[in-house]
Amino acid sequence: MVQVQDIMTTDVISVTPQTAITEAARILLDNHINGLPVLDDQGKLVGILCQSDLIAQQKRLPVPTLFTLLDGYIPLTSAKQLEKEVQKIAAYTVKQAMSSEPVTVKPDTSLEAVAALMVDNGFHTIPVVDQAGNLVGVVGKEDVLRTLLAE
Repeated sequence: MVQVQDIMTTDVISVTPQTAITEAARILLDNHINGLPVLDDQGKLVGILCQSDLIAQQKRLPVPTLFTLLDGYIPLTSAKQLEKEVQKIAAYTVKQAMSSEPVTVKPDTSLEAVAALMVDNGFHTIPVVDQAGNLVGVVGKEDVLRTLLAE
């Protein structure tokens, strides 16, 4: 059975929360990758920045949907969700645009489990961490696709 450790990329390119958005975009494009693990000063995984996080900057500011009830306005979009979208659109640093607390997998996770995570959640890149929570690699959709060619 194929496991994540058999297909993951161990030469991981990462950024810090303080990295400028333009620099992160350049790293993604220059290296033809979909996501970057975000590591703090101690090297701990604090988030992930994906192309979709950067593409959100090209989105228009969402207009909250409202409906009226007894002459009062009730928002259908939560203020927290609206604030999060505004923050991503206006982001200057990775910290402002990244997804915090990313889903991770262990090196012994099966190929089937990681493929299901990707398909069910729309993930393109998943950080791989050891038992101590240290980043040891990343697994991306291309890594999974390469297994088709190996067969």
